[in-house]
Amino acid sequence: MNRERLGSRLGFILLSAGCAIGIGNVWKFPYITGQNGGGAFVLFYLFFLVILGVPVLTMEFAMGRASRKSPIKIYDELAPKNSKWHIHGYFAMAGNYILMMFYTSVAGWMLNYFVGMARGDFVNVNSEKIRLLFSEMLGNPSTQVLYMLIVVVVGFVICAMGLQNGIERVSKFMMLALLIIMIILAGNSIMTPGGSEGLKFYLIPDFKRLSENGVMNVIVSAMNQAFFTLSLGIGAMAIFGSYIDKKQSLMGEAVTVAVLDTFVAITSGLIIFPACFAYGVQPDSGPNLIFVTLPNIFTNMFMGRLWGTLFFIFMTFAAFSTVLAVFENIISCCYDMFGWSRKKACLINMVLIFILSLPCALGFNVLSFITPLGQGTTFLDLEDFIVSNLFLPLGSLVYVLFCVSRYGWGWEKFKSEANIGKGLKVADWMRPYMTYVLPTIVSIVFVIGMINFFK
Repeated sequence: MNRERLGSRLGFILLSAGCAIGIGNVWKFPYITGQNGGGAFVLFYLFFLVILGVPVLTMEFAMGRASRKSPIKIYDELAPKNSKWHIHGYFAMAGNYILMMFYTSVAGWMLNYFVGMARGDFVNVNSEKIRLLFSEMLGNPSTQVLYMLIVVVVGFVICAMGLQNGIERVSKFMMLALLIIMIILAGNSIMTPGGSEGLKFYLIPDFKRLSENGVMNVIVSAMNQAFFTLSLGIGAMAIFGSYIDKKQSLMGEAVTVAVLDTFVAITSGLIIFPACFAYGVQPDSGPNLIFVTLPNIFTNMFMGRLWGTLFFIFMTFAAFSTVLAVFENIISCCYDMFGWSRKKACLINMVLIFILSLPCALGFNVLSFITPLGQGTTFLDLEDFIVSNLFLPLGSLVYVLFCVSRYGWGWEKFKSEANIGKGLKVADWMRPYMTYVLPTIVSIVFVIGMINFFK
């Protein structure tokens, strides 16, 4: 069976961006920006995206395109004989499964809120009731499982339709719709009376606020966010590298994907901060921002039901684009490992992912007595910790070392693959940075992440 290919460069860019653009951009980015004092954090984030995100993304794309394999078999094609690099392939595959064990539930929350907004559940509801609605949703096992199941089934049905006819076609539509909806929502938010203070907070660096938060804390948060926003380290990007032709150089494609990813993150802030300031809401209200704070704002806003519905369909698309991309990765790994057809891989994994996702979906209700990381924690916290603090940074470190080390693929082979085609090239002057500085920064991100977590 010949390996499938994507139909167009646009499909590749939108699929890769779709994988990167997830809840981390539109949920986590605004509230972390709020907690870290606004504009100064955004500057640091953009800096680290360029020096961290783009090089590692280029490496994942290059490994995928050179091997034409899924993450589990990449090293079999590229690594020296009798080396142990291939062990990471199994961790990459496991990372995709663990990510979906909680991401399917969170995508289900977005879908649930879209339905609720469209149905009018939030019309003329006071703030206490809105807070209660979120708790009720988490506390209802049948709601949690139903919406998670919808995400899993729809995702695998689309993947079963094929790479071009299913996932590429649907992702193109979703991503273009997402970008249009975002621009409309941002325009509405910016024009809201009183919203200009929110824009100042968000876009103008305030170094007094920066020093209050602690410069080092803000830098570490920006480094973490820039690193995790692109879903690097578990082969989620390498898979799309394996589906593309050699017409474009890969650093240029990595920059394009990073720019799209950043556009969505920045624009989500343009939607949220002016609205927060216009309605006197704290912009640093943490994870509650999306599910408690924003519905409060939509309730008080002119045509709020429409804006709320649009916002949560945009959130659903953002979450679903990542789900589709990671499902595709899992299917490709199963094909490479077991030789299954696409439809068989979809059917088996649909059942498997549903079962594996149950602890997270039930962790807020039926299984809430299980607190894996201490009091007040759930399965979601455990699974998120394993992926975000272990698999992503350590996996990225392995990819970087593999591409620069003579014991791995090696600099020259990486550079020649990355530079095939038109566009931005990997230059030799980047070699000392990518060989010594980049692995050091990734290691620092990992160590600080662990220290902060256990503190």
